[in-house]
Amino acid sequence: MPEAKRALVVGATGIVGQSLAGMLAREGWTTFGLSRSGSVELPGVTSIRADLLDPEGLATALADVRPDFVAITAWMRQDSEAENIRVNSATVRNLLAALEPAGSVKHVALMTGLKHYLGPFEAYGKAVMAETPFHESEPRLDYPNFYYAQEDELFASAEKNGFSWSSHRSHTVFGFAVGNAMNMALTLSVYATICKELGRPMVFPGSEMQWNALTDVTDADLMSEQMIWAATHPEGRNEPFNTANGDVFRWRWLWPQLAEYFGLEWEGFAGEPRTLESQMVGMEETWRAIAARYSLAEPQLDRLASWWHSDADLGRTIEVLTDMTKSREAGFLGFRNTVSSLFEKIERYRDARILP
Repeated sequence: MPEAKRALVVGATGIVGQSLAGMLAREGWTTFGLSRSGSVELPGVTSIRADLLDPEGLATALADVRPDFVAITAWMRQDSEAENIRVNSATVRNLLAALEPAGSVKHVALMTGLKHYLGPFEAYGKAVMAETPFHESEPRLDYPNFYYAQEDELFASAEKNGFSWSSHRSHTVFGFAVGNAMNMALTLSVYATICKELGRPMVFPGSEMQWNALTDVTDADLMSEQMIWAATHPEGRNEPFNTANGDVFRWRWLWPQLAEYFGLEWEGFAGEPRTLESQMVGMEETWRAIAARYSLAEPQLDRLASWWHSDADLGRTIEVLTDMTKSREAGFLGFRNTVSSLFEKIERYRDARILP
């Protein structure tokens, strides 16, 4: 659909949302970025403040947007999967209902993730897991999952309103996002900075499996490129796609390189996980001191690092690896070198005075 030039990015302050909104604007799309805070500050992106759980307010905020392309990159973490399903299916349902009267939507891209194959955090040990590498053809697990609920809302609206859809299943995302802590690249960089401040070695926090097994990750910019490709190419319509960088690595190989990048000694897995949450207890004042000394933009540690999120990814006791063949055969040939991706993101954080 080459004529489609109006885009709405939902979750535009998030790690993928910020990347995608900026990319669309640079490529000439009239771009709107929706968030609860309305604080999207990207060149060429019009910020919209709205709550996805407020149908009336959402309809009012979106009345004049009339997007051709909608990308949903937001989710709201809840205390249980039942609540995740209730809340996050409502966000998709409310959004698409608010856009329905204008009839402008041609394609909706939904970002999900590999819990599509693994089950939600609370059910890793209960759900039957697919063989790795994960393929898009795998059937859904017989366990409640908010990704499935979101997809079902998307499918129903697409059938009713005649637009196409795509779903994009990322692994752990490396990206540049200000004000979003759920980002392993920044979390590990903040951890390394604190280790350097305290003269500590950089200790791998995860499991023996994640230290030794092959794995992969997703660059936020690559995810953005794939979403735009799916919206503008017929091969990308009405299909789910895995989204990973295309290379594989072992943390026992990457961890020493990351430590060297920060000028640190390192320790690998040694008997049991040594989680970031346990290592970083009480480090708020340490970070405030670092931020003051280097005139950094954000003195609040909890706005930069999400220990629990990186611990969850690095603490898995199962192999996690994705297959990108379907995406490549369909014509999306984008890729990233993971080491280069990680270090590029760190340098962007330094340039933005997020890291010293």
